[in-house]
Amino acid sequence: MSFTVIPAIDLRGGKVVRLQQGDYERQATYGDDPRAFVARYAQAGAAWLHVVDLDGARSGGLGNLRTIEAIARDGLRIQAGGGVRGEDDLRRLFSAGVSRAVVGSLAVREPDAVAGWLAGYGSECLTIALDTRRSDGCWTLPSAGWTETEARTLDELAPWYAARGARHLLCTDIERDGMLAGFNLGLYRHLAEMAPTMAVQASGGVRDLDDIRGARAAGAAAVILGRALLEGRFTVEEALAC
Repeated sequence: MSFTVIPAIDLRGGKVVRLQQGDYERQATYGDDPRAFVARYAQAGAAWLHVVDLDGARSGGLGNLRTIEAIARDGLRIQAGGGVRGEDDLRRLFSAGVSRAVVGSLAVREPDAVAGWLAGYGSECLTIALDTRRSDGCWTLPSAGWTETEARTLDELAPWYAARGARHLLCTDIERDGMLAGFNLGLYRHLAEMAPTMAVQASGGVRDLDDIRGARAAGAAAVILGRALLEGRFTVEEALAC
């Protein structure tokens, strides 16, 4: 299986920001020109960019769609999500130039509808985001920008989507997101065993190049790199060399 390094930017009010553990009150702002980050990552050799519309994730509506559309013209293939509440949102993202739409809350709340999109648009056009938090001995699935917890669990839905042809699975350990605590490698080994046909994207907490190597060894097919790149802990070039 190939391995992909995917730089990430999170957008809130058109600015590049990061949240700690998904908490909108714990925000760091890194710049007000997202396209400058995109240009730097593209020049470094990245092929993909992961974009999160935090305004959309919290309240729906694809609040940063114009910014995403501008970014999509800059040459990188875009994987974007946050705020997909129905098929119309999916179409708007594709019309804006997004190559893969990330479906999170709806993937948990309305899996049958999302399975229909997989059949209609194809498995390469969608990334299922099952961001998770360990609670009471199981991997729970918070939604709505990680502000609400759903009844279904990761162990239920990951194999369910695999059986329906889903190819790309993005999974973040919420407790590590934005914390520079390292990937939860046990989580990705668990997913590799539970849904071996899915290309899992590891996200949340990467701090150094050893974390990237560890994610690959644990069975991940890609890594999402946010804060560590924004703070210069390593470069895209160094990450690609892993």
